[in-house]
Amino acid sequence: MKVLFVASEAHPFIKSGGLGDVAGALPKELIKKGADVRVVIPKYKAINSELREKLKFNKWFTVNVGWRNQFCGISEYNYNGVIYYLIDNEYYFYRDSMYGNYDDAERFAFFDRAVLDMIKQINWQPNVIHCNDWQTGMIPVLLKLEYMKKDMFYSNIKSVFSIHNILFQGVFDPVILPELFGYNYEPYLNTSLKFDDGVGFMKGAINFSDLITTVSYSYAEEIKTPQYGERLDWLLRERSYALRGILNGIDYEEFNPKEDKLITKNYDIKSINDKTENKEDLQKELGLNVNRETPMIGMVTRLTSQKGIDLLVAIADRLLQKDIQLVVVGTGDKHYEDHFKWLNHRYVGKMSANIKFDNTLAHKVYASADMFLMPSLFEPCGLGQLIALRYGTIPIVRETGGLKDTVRAYNEYSGEGNGFSFYNYNPDELFNTIEYALKNYYDKKSWNNIVIQAMNSDNSWSKSADSYLNMYKELSYK
Repeated sequence: MKVLFVASEAHPFIKSGGLGDVAGALPKELIKKGADVRVVIPKYKAINSELREKLKFNKWFTVNVGWRNQFCGISEYNYNGVIYYLIDNEYYFYRDSMYGNYDDAERFAFFDRAVLDMIKQINWQPNVIHCNDWQTGMIPVLLKLEYMKKDMFYSNIKSVFSIHNILFQGVFDPVILPELFGYNYEPYLNTSLKFDDGVGFMKGAINFSDLITTVSYSYAEEIKTPQYGERLDWLLRERSYALRGILNGIDYEEFNPKEDKLITKNYDIKSINDKTENKEDLQKELGLNVNRETPMIGMVTRLTSQKGIDLLVAIADRLLQKDIQLVVVGTGDKHYEDHFKWLNHRYVGKMSANIKFDNTLAHKVYASADMFLMPSLFEPCGLGQLIALRYGTIPIVRETGGLKDTVRAYNEYSGEGNGFSFYNYNPDELFNTIEYALKNYYDKKSWNNIVIQAMNSDNSWSKSADSYLNMYKELSYK
């Protein structure tokens, strides 16, 4: 089974979010299961400098972007048994920002065609091209409308498209069809690419891919509804026969409290008490009151409304009146950043607002906090709760998307559950759920039982990789 995994980012080369983690971890797991999986991403300016020096030049060729002939260089590197290809064009990718540029349509039109040209140039024919998010959305379109019709090399290649967040769809002026792809307006006029008055990369991928996946079972159902579907719900209902939900995992080598070099004291399920050493060390580092008995609630997140930050802001004063500590790590909307800075000033010793992204600090929070907060408005899968479970830090989540699929609400009567959850997007429900978690925290027997169930949760990539592999095989036999 030969699979080309196409993404706009991949750990450890470069990442801005969960997609980068998936593109770094899933191919590695598929390789272990015997597949030949290779990954292709753009060669950005900010590629990990240590790895950039190890890249090996493969070849160069030119790519048609409408009327333009653009240089395309291919670099490669074998990392953990996975061959990574990096597509190089300094005009498009040697910039300070990965996304949000005025010409993103042209940048990723180039990337998508370059990917298809590359596989023939290097003479490697995958069974499946697995595309991820809107930046790769025109690959299935190009494959079906052009490449499969013109060249036998492409005739048996299947395509899969994964939706990591349907909110971001890549919609641009219809002029890009002739200008960047050399097409007439037929795909716009027949509505296969039309979204409002623009051309949608993601809509095209949903229409032209052989199968569509998303990153949790619940999110696959949610995006078929108007509430979550971002106005593509009707199309996903039409193509529901081709839509699969496969739960994301996490890299158990990177996130392992027993071996994590970024935390103070390593521990595992047999030495859970050592977790408190991490807590005391973090309390000292952040200027919090040092007390191992005080419950610490952590958040590592983007400070946006999607992440439910408005719910936390609504209850933060009430919450911080209690004997708790709140540690927040992340950046986002300025009004949220300012509010947490103000709380930091108001509740000295109880609140720590770290308005930055700091990977080392994030690991310390996962290893130190007693509870981990994710009250998201929507959450396709979520990685924070999976990492928290791995570290025995109990998630408090809203029942949506992957949060609903991975966190089992604790039942004090049966003793079953690995976290706490609430359903309605309401600050009082969040507050009451935190209070219920705090009540159980002070019952040490009950709490240790929850921690053990959390750490025993299996959120590795192995099970999900089996699902992807079965899907690839199913496609290749059609």
